[in-house]
Amino acid sequence: MTIKDLQPKELWGNFYQLTRCPRPSKHEEAVRDFLVKWAKSKKIDCRVDEVGNIIMTKPATKGMEKRQPVVLQAHMDMVPQARAGKKHDFLKDPIETKIVGDWVYACDTTLGADDGLGVAAIMAVFESKTLKHGPLEALITTDEETGMTGAEGLKAGVLKGKYLLNLDSETEGELYVGCAGGIDATITIPYTTEKAPKDYCAMRLTIGGLKGGHSGMEINSGRANANKIMFRHLRWIADCGIRLISIEGGNMRNAIPRDATCLFALPKNHKDCIVKELEKVAGWVKKELASVEPDFFMKCEADRMNPTVMTDADTQKIINTVMIAPNGVIRMSKDMEGLVETSLNLAIMETKNKKFYIKALLRSSVDTAKDALAERLVCLAEMAGGKCQLTGAYPGWKPNMESTLLKTMKATYKKLYKKEPAVMAIHAGLECGLLGGKYPEMEMISFGPTLNSPHSPDERANIPSSQKFYDYLVATLEAIPEK
Repeated sequence: MTIKDLQPKELWGNFYQLTRCPRPSKHEEAVRDFLVKWAKSKKIDCRVDEVGNIIMTKPATKGMEKRQPVVLQAHMDMVPQARAGKKHDFLKDPIETKIVGDWVYACDTTLGADDGLGVAAIMAVFESKTLKHGPLEALITTDEETGMTGAEGLKAGVLKGKYLLNLDSETEGELYVGCAGGIDATITIPYTTEKAPKDYCAMRLTIGGLKGGHSGMEINSGRANANKIMFRHLRWIADCGIRLISIEGGNMRNAIPRDATCLFALPKNHKDCIVKELEKVAGWVKKELASVEPDFFMKCEADRMNPTVMTDADTQKIINTVMIAPNGVIRMSKDMEGLVETSLNLAIMETKNKKFYIKALLRSSVDTAKDALAERLVCLAEMAGGKCQLTGAYPGWKPNMESTLLKTMKATYKKLYKKEPAVMAIHAGLECGLLGGKYPEMEMISFGPTLNSPHSPDERANIPSSQKFYDYLVATLEAIPEK
């Protein structure tokens, strides 16, 4: 059995087509062309706006013309993550899938169900000749995962809908009515190099085997950050005369980093002692993380010596900076039990052209708390002799508990499944925050099928929940009230 054989076929068949289209963030050309050609083949009105979003329209079915117009919204891009050792070119290669029990996985890469299943659901609704619905629009945005530039660039007045259904949530049976805002922070610290001492050799420290995951949804899961763990090891041996050469950890702001490597120089006569000390730290970390990161490993191997190394002062400065940098959950919400209010993901670290970069994603449902956390990073960068650039800020989405759409969807879910859906806010960035700023009168709800471990190679989509999600979407469209 393949995913094309799963139910509902209209959903999974479309998702299969999307797995054939490379679509990492900022490289959506192939999937955009596919969607435009698909819409043309189905005689669906479709256009591409100035920033690369796809906008489609579909008239109401007979007898439903007086219903409030609805926007179905999802994003076309995906997070490109592969397991260590997996050779996969996300710009060329299709996503290969497998079915394990009730779950669909990719083969050692991200699956792209975030938000491919949302796009597939829109395709299924728009190509259907039998569903009952009022006037429909579709907004399939570009570059959601790395900056929400599609939602940010959408012009006000383009959409006419009264209600918006965001199909980008990850737990079936939950309706999301609010989300965190975010901001990107990039710390740049210059460093100097000097000729490597003659009595030094090089070692490569590798941290790996971590789960990673979504930096919003799973930031409170206890999963480890490879960058922080690497610098914990380096700090333990910092007084042994080591000199940093190069650092590389993480590759996506919205993914908890799973792997990190560091090339450093050390005195030859201290080599065995330093390796033993690193193994000691790794033992502590493995014990601490046994229940949540059972596959963690540290590896330290001899490497080719570089002719230049960082100065001792800059080596110490960079190690100390990362050690004290905040990471993970900063504060839990006082208004909604179990919800993270403010967090920070130290996502990417790298050395390039004699500069050390830390790239982080800050999230908060309280804008002032987000701004205060950003200022902490600004101060940290200045103390280290560098600077911190803040970009890509987007607002949170404030819940509207009196929404007519919310009342309609709660009643529809209860009618279908004989129980109330959970009404939630989410500690992740949804495009509803940006879209709400452009369309303040538009009522919005986010929902979707159950996905686990998005933004990591463990990403998987629950098959039974996909049927419930699609049936619920169809029932909701039929239940939308009149104007």
